[in-house]
Amino acid sequence: MRLFLLPVVALLSLTWAACSSSDESLDFGKPEPTPQSEPTRTVIRANVIAISASGSPGSYSFQVTIDSDETGCGQYADWWEVLSPEGQLIYRRVLLHSHDTEQPFTRSGGPVDIQPDESVIVRAHMNTIGYEGVVYRGSAEGGFEAAKLPDGFADDIGRQEPQPSGCAF
Repeated sequence: MRLFLLPVVALLSLTWAACSSSDESLDFGKPEPTPQSEPTRTVIRANVIAISASGSPGSYSFQVTIDSDETGCGQYADWWEVLSPEGQLIYRRVLLHSHDTEQPFTRSGGPVDIQPDESVIVRAHMNTIGYEGVVYRGSAEGGFEAAKLPDGFADDIGRQEPQPSGCAF
């Protein structure tokens, strides 16, 4: 038995000596912190991140929370809107200024003329790129959740009224 253990012990000793003398990176302790720069955002979006609806049939008030890559009047979320599943504009809440120092932000709007169980889509618009970002789908009665829309879904309604008349700040 001793003859069998001797080669194993010798092999382990040689391995340990080789690792400890030639590679100091095998320290399994806590890593040293390294300074990191802020991540760079390359995609500009206006994401809907929360919605609540209250009211009565045909007259709902929506509270929509948006997280957007705003820099001031040159780049800001200029509205959020409620659409039918077919892409018809039901309601648009125009935003009158940039919210670059208030992210995310919530704005209410209404009345939105829908029924309690009527499925609608809520999305935000960015003045520089249009409709990009997270959208929500649901109903006043059942609640809302993030959804995926086909590329280019109802992009043409971006020219419909109401439109922002400018950016206050």
